[in-house]
Amino acid sequence: MIELTDGPPHVLLTDHLEGDRAIYIYRVGDLRKAVAALKKRGLKGERQLEIPMGPCSSFVLPSGHRIALYEASRPEVLKHFLGRKDF
Repeated sequence: MIELTDGPPHVLLTDHLEGDRAIYIYRVGDLRKAVAALKKRGLKGERQLEIPMGPCSSFVLPSGHRIALYEASRPEVLKHFLGRKDF
C-alpha cells in the first residue's frame, strides 16, 4: 500500500491479479445494499470473493473497467498494511 496523501485514498499495488486493467475498489457501509443498487441500474456479472478487509463483489463495466465494492467487516486488517514496506 502506498500513500499519496495524508489520508485516503489508499493505493494497494499487487501482481497476483489477471488482466491489464486496474481494479478500483470502494468501501461501502452495506455491501448487500450497494450491490443491489448496482444491479438495479443494470450491472451484471457479479463475482463474490473475500479480501482481507471483508466480503467483496467485483464487476466488469460495459466499458471494460473493473470495479469492486467491499464491506470492512475486519477493519483491524487495514492496520496490518499501514506503514508496511515490502520493497
